[in-house]
Amino acid sequence: MSLPPGFLDDLRNRVPISRIVGRKVTWDLRRSNQAKGDWWAPCPFHGEKTASFHVDDQKGFYYCFGCHAKGDALAFLREAEGLGFMEAVAVMASEAGVPMPERSPRERAQTDRRTQLVEVMDRAVRWFRLQLQSGAGGAARDYLSRRGLDAAALDRFEIGFAPDLRQALLRHLTDAGVPEALVIEAGLAAKPEDGGAAYDRFRGRIIFPIRDGRGRCISFGGRAMDPNARAKYLNGPETALFDKGRNLYNFGPARAAVAKGQPLVVAEGYMDVIALVRAGVEGAVAPLGTAITEDQLRLMWRVAPEPVIALDGDAAGLRAAMRLIDMALPLAGPGQALRFALLPSGQDPDDLIRAGGPGAIRAVLEGAQPLVDLLWRRETEGRVFDSPERRAALDKALDDAVARIPDQATREHYAQELKRKRWALFAPPRAAKGRLTRRDAPQPPVPQTRASALVATDPGEALIEAMILALCAAHPDLVARVESRLERLEPTDLGRAALVHDLLAGSSSAAGRAALDAIMADPHVRCAPAISHPAGATETAEPLLLNALDRIEAHRAAREEIARAEAEIQGLADEGLTWRVTQSARARLQADQPSMGGGDDLGEDRDELAARLRRALTEEIWRKRR
Repeated sequence: MSLPPGFLDDLRNRVPISRIVGRKVTWDLRRSNQAKGDWWAPCPFHGEKTASFHVDDQKGFYYCFGCHAKGDALAFLREAEGLGFMEAVAVMASEAGVPMPERSPRERAQTDRRTQLVEVMDRAVRWFRLQLQSGAGGAARDYLSRRGLDAAALDRFEIGFAPDLRQALLRHLTDAGVPEALVIEAGLAAKPEDGGAAYDRFRGRIIFPIRDGRGRCISFGGRAMDPNARAKYLNGPETALFDKGRNLYNFGPARAAVAKGQPLVVAEGYMDVIALVRAGVEGAVAPLGTAITEDQLRLMWRVAPEPVIALDGDAAGLRAAMRLIDMALPLAGPGQALRFALLPSGQDPDDLIRAGGPGAIRAVLEGAQPLVDLLWRRETEGRVFDSPERRAALDKALDDAVARIPDQATREHYAQELKRKRWALFAPPRAAKGRLTRRDAPQPPVPQTRASALVATDPGEALIEAMILALCAAHPDLVARVESRLERLEPTDLGRAALVHDLLAGSSSAAGRAALDAIMADPHVRCAPAISHPAGATETAEPLLLNALDRIEAHRAAREEIARAEAEIQGLADEGLTWRVTQSARARLQADQPSMGGGDDLGEDRDELAARLRRALTEEIWRKRR
């Protein structure tokens, strides 16, 4: 949804920034001058007792003289409360008493239906909570008490109970005027295929409401009270509100906690999250009944660049960690990393906290290992490498894993770290005893084809990347339309990587702002009308953005094909390698063909690039390495 020109300025003029900030801070009234709109308070972004956080209503900005946080009211909502851009705009509009811009009839119909479903879910939350306090919920209360959950915890996580009755919730809702079809659509009831009467989906279970990032209840999870139940935990089905592979339990509160400096910690289940939060680890989330999905990984990275995966210290937890390696490697890069905190054998977070207190879990989280360590452990633990063939098999497994990493700099660092670990594992005895000689030491790698003209830095690609980022910054409403493609952007520059994270998360960081300033200083970028005069230029900006994404993705595909080709070079090239490099050259040339009929709109020299490719093919790639 696009915002009309001047809408944000109108909101800023209507709502003093102190009203927004005042919800999160306690003003120092002795130092503040309320009449002039000059306010001071302890900073909400870093722990302090003095009032170094300044808010100026006249200018509409805040600034901390301690941690240097700064921005306007929208930036504060995003940083302090972890809201997305449009969510922050909606909060500002509500404060100003201004309606959000009108949506299309189709959008309104979808919104109305979702609103009805959310209302049904809210009714169910209240009913489940009442049932926990009833006589039927006695056994559930006893179980929760034994797990250490007091009344405050039950209220905070809105825990309820579903009695073991076939239609208790269904009758309650229909008696209140909710159509049965809506109850079924919300996932609260199911209809047998044989046409029998509908029945409650959750029966005889402790209930955990699942809320999205905006705080709306979208589904429930239920833990069976019967130890012989077919499923210990049961989640609601996929609905218009709920996609279990795209959501995380406790995501909204965790996002707000991460915005205040807490780590994002991913546990296995509801009770693990509750135990972590009660131990002070408020950035805890959990997948919803399945292994972590790619969409959930991307959701985590929108909140924190390096989530900590905290898995139970049993065989199943270790297997889950090893599976996650294969999913994460093709996505890894700057701003998209993982660390793994493996708990002691046989313990989950709740067990560890009960045994050693909050300090025990914090020590485990602080000792979390990077993904590369877990990859090495997976390929080496319990194995004997007493032959050249076994060592070669290890090398191949590690090389195959590293080759899946899309970012070149990250690949190189992985390769270096794994080479160091391999040297430590296979070092000669005298090296292990501290008598390392020059002859024993690992030799630096012989220069390979990385210097080839085929893979030299391409200034044209850097300009395309800059255009993409500038267009998204100038037209934030376009980010949602290209979100999945923007997530796959792979800047080698750390500042640009931070800017990508900011655009996707609707946040603002110092590194991202600096990168954007550098991009906008480029005259090739600044001269584009869709960037220099963004108001009313969305229609022209979108095709330009899509064109730029098409071209950079084609560049990337060609570059990756070239890298794979170079890796296959062993002496003279074979026919398969000839075909691969030819295809790479063809893809690269196609990437530089204008797709909008308007010429070379990003300033690349296709003739020069073609000549460089031909020189590389005829003079470099086929040269036998010595």
